[in-house]
Amino acid sequence: MKIAYISTYPPRECGLATFNQNLMRAINSNFPERRSLSEGGFVVALNDSENLHEYEYPDEVKYIIRQNHQKDYIRAANYINTSNVDACIMEHEFGIYGGESGIYILPLINRLEKPLITILHTILKDPSYVQRIIIREIAEQSSKIVVMSQRAVEFLTTIYEIPVEKIQIIEHGVPDLEEPENNPVKSLTAFKNHRVLLTFGLLSRNKGLETVVRALPKIVEKHPDVTYVILGNTHPGVKKHSGEEYRDSLKSMAAQLGVSKNLAFINKFVSEEELINYLTAAEIYVTPYLNEAQITSGTLSYAVGSGAAVVSTPYWHAQELLSHNRGRLFDFKNSDALADIMIELLDDDAVLDELKQNAYQYGLHLRWPVIGAEFIKVAQESCMEHDFSDKILKNSIVDPEILPKFSLAHVIRLTDDTGIVQHAKYGIPNLKEGYCLDDNSRALIMALMAYQRNKSQEALELLPVYLSYIHYMQTDDGNFRNFLSFSRQYLDEVGSEDSFGRTIWALGHLIDCAATNSYREFAMEIFQKSIPHFKTLHHLRGMGNTIIGVSLYLQAVPTDEGMIKELIGLTQPLVDAYNNTQSDDWQWFEEKMTYDNAILPLALLHSCEITGNEEVRAIAMKTMAFLDKLTLSNGYLSPVGNDGWYYRGGTFPTFDQQAIETMAMVMMHFQAYKIFRTPEYIEKMFLSYKWFLGENTLRAPLYDHETKGCCDGLLPTGINRNQGAESTLAYLISHLTVLKAFELEYEYNKYNQNVKVC
Repeated sequence: MKIAYISTYPPRECGLATFNQNLMRAINSNFPERRSLSEGGFVVALNDSENLHEYEYPDEVKYIIRQNHQKDYIRAANYINTSNVDACIMEHEFGIYGGESGIYILPLINRLEKPLITILHTILKDPSYVQRIIIREIAEQSSKIVVMSQRAVEFLTTIYEIPVEKIQIIEHGVPDLEEPENNPVKSLTAFKNHRVLLTFGLLSRNKGLETVVRALPKIVEKHPDVTYVILGNTHPGVKKHSGEEYRDSLKSMAAQLGVSKNLAFINKFVSEEELINYLTAAEIYVTPYLNEAQITSGTLSYAVGSGAAVVSTPYWHAQELLSHNRGRLFDFKNSDALADIMIELLDDDAVLDELKQNAYQYGLHLRWPVIGAEFIKVAQESCMEHDFSDKILKNSIVDPEILPKFSLAHVIRLTDDTGIVQHAKYGIPNLKEGYCLDDNSRALIMALMAYQRNKSQEALELLPVYLSYIHYMQTDDGNFRNFLSFSRQYLDEVGSEDSFGRTIWALGHLIDCAATNSYREFAMEIFQKSIPHFKTLHHLRGMGNTIIGVSLYLQAVPTDEGMIKELIGLTQPLVDAYNNTQSDDWQWFEEKMTYDNAILPLALLHSCEITGNEEVRAIAMKTMAFLDKLTLSNGYLSPVGNDGWYYRGGTFPTFDQQAIETMAMVMMHFQAYKIFRTPEYIEKMFLSYKWFLGENTLRAPLYDHETKGCCDGLLPTGINRNQGAESTLAYLISHLTVLKAFELEYEYNKYNQNVKVC
């Protein structure tokens, strides 16, 4: 069996790097015929530097990911997929991967065609929204999640809602070494003729070493031969920003307490062989961490595995590993309690030896070869159960069961008696930004769709609020303002053409499917008053939105010849724009693709449905195919990012991806299916919709199951966590469109079956 290991790796000084190397060696030790680590697979190493040559990696490192380079992750997935490994093992800690909370790892694991086993080294009790979805997505893509404690299982099942059958406990491995007959450490100055208390690992303030220093005066008073040895370098990240400030502060504290002679620093990163010598030369090993939030501690495991007497604060891993008299616990920051325990143990060799023996016996089953054999078994089982075709199937079949339950909770939260508020800070309405016509028009469309679906009373009550806002923003000449302050003060004299067009769309929709006659008559009045401004539109998207509204109006009033002429007049500029710009390799209306792109083919689909114009239909089909090729060719939707537009001959901008792009794609494919009844459009519609649920560039869901809102966009580093009206309404309209498509498809298939029977 050959395995690809994804992690940091020595010579980078990092706990996960050491763990990963030890695991690779442990697995290889179960295959005696292998002469080198490279024969058992390879390592994909994470660099914390832009320089690929920052570290002199050994031969088993075959691929390097620069932490903050997104494309490196995709290339790494391709490298693994084309290799001859059977499975992947990934070490996970949020900080070693790029993007917000390490979100860049998600596109890599989603593309893997090999079974993945993930080892979680950190499991937070109170994760952020992004951290929670990262762990859930990792679990979704992994054959097995490996953790090192029972508490970790509890967290994953209750906080992250991961099925318990997907989780396996394999404890942290320890070196398969014994104390040498002549331990060279015992002759060191700090150890010779001293009873040593030892802590090792990378130094940083969260280690709580000051608690031990404060306990020293009381300990030394009873046992003056005690020395506290701190073994290890300062953490590279800490040293980069603060130098040796923490180490110096400990020295200063010891001097003030009069115990400088009882404190020794050994500033080096030691090998495992050296570490065993230090651990077995010490009387007591201490981990004085400052809080309970430590689900795994490699240093603690090593100490127990070496048969050390361990005294620790009761962080989560220590509570489990030191149970059954394998060590002693004292409360966080309690130097007096620590001193009392130390004195008790140093006073009684029998008690001290019993702790050591209990730890040693337990540590025998933590030796790396034993742990390696457990991972081999997990990897073999994962390979037997893994079927990549299932992964493809899962991502491509239209499945209504994965849709979240429809909820207006966040829309109601954003709506007051004036209208829907534009923006939010996270899931809380940001009243400072006021209201806009764009969002209230979208909200009217959404409420109508929700009422159409199941006669929702909540939706019905929202309709007059949004319609009233539209009416309030219409000017005497029939045009519309856009922005309104929270204090109901107009903030512009004339709104954008986009907001005009979206309002005509909303009014046309209301006229086509009014919940009550009074609403329809009111909408008709506002609509008719706006018609003179159709001819003043210059921008394609304003025209496109207006075309959709006019087409919906004509579905309700098909005999209005004047409005048909308006529709033809609005459509012609889009046709002309296409004919003047298109070429064999550029099937579009402009020299660049900007925002809300699918609105343009969608508008032409609506127009040709009413007029039957074949040229319009052909242009709609060509531009839709061009847009699909650009945005759906990776097997998921990656719309044109708003962080720079896509110019002909230029580079496709990946971010900032916006929810309105996705809504337009969903509606475009639905309209195409409605006209042509081709199943391909239903599949593309659903694929586009799944962008909201995590089928996207970063593999991160934007729909928030807690607030029932939708995050504002997909950024290079993660998710824009604000959940404003535009994104939330785009999600809800897309959701309702998908439900409508399912019903339409069902009725269509049912009709065809009946025809065949007849």
